[in-house]
Amino acid sequence: MPSDGCGRAMGGYPTDCELTEALRAQAMHRNRPIERSPSWLAALPRAKSVQLLLLDVDGVLTDGSITYGTDNGETKSFNTQDGLGIRLLQDSGVTVGIITARTSEAVTRRAQDLHIRHIYQGKSDKLIVFEEILKETGLRPPQVAYMGDDWLDLPILNRVGFATAPANAVPEIKQRVHYTAERSGGRGAVREICDLLLEAQGQLDRMRAKFDR
Repeated sequence: MPSDGCGRAMGGYPTDCELTEALRAQAMHRNRPIERSPSWLAALPRAKSVQLLLLDVDGVLTDGSITYGTDNGETKSFNTQDGLGIRLLQDSGVTVGIITARTSEAVTRRAQDLHIRHIYQGKSDKLIVFEEILKETGLRPPQVAYMGDDWLDLPILNRVGFATAPANAVPEIKQRVHYTAERSGGRGAVREICDLLLEAQGQLDRMRAKFDR
């Protein structure tokens, strides 16, 4: 049957030429660079030297909700995409830690599942913990990133080299940070920061290639 150029054969099935062009177009779309926001691109230089990412919990690793159980315990929900981002970031060589003013068994379990090295709970004065971590690791503030969402996080956010916040952070926090995520706490904000750090340090494509086979 006659074919319409590289299109579909008249009255028949797709031609070999059409199938080849479709596969080529699909490959080009898959390999096309992801479009990044101006704020993302502006944050890359600061993120390049980060060797430690510290995270608040409520409102950052979770959506800020706290559910009380009948046994005097409390439950928290965590995001699986955040979890994978943390694992990939650690695999790339960036250490991850948690500093939270509350104490929760759920946070302990989450940190264990993700092999998080630094975990500090029940610490309302987060700056003291931050300074302890710097002494322990030998890192300088420009090598540290922190994500927080409320006033308790200001002392650290004012000192780290890369200060970040989730989309649900209070206005005073958003005014101070270098980057505000498009996503909220417990909804992928941490994953967004992990991906940004990986891209800034030239590791994002390598990490993604582990799965894109």
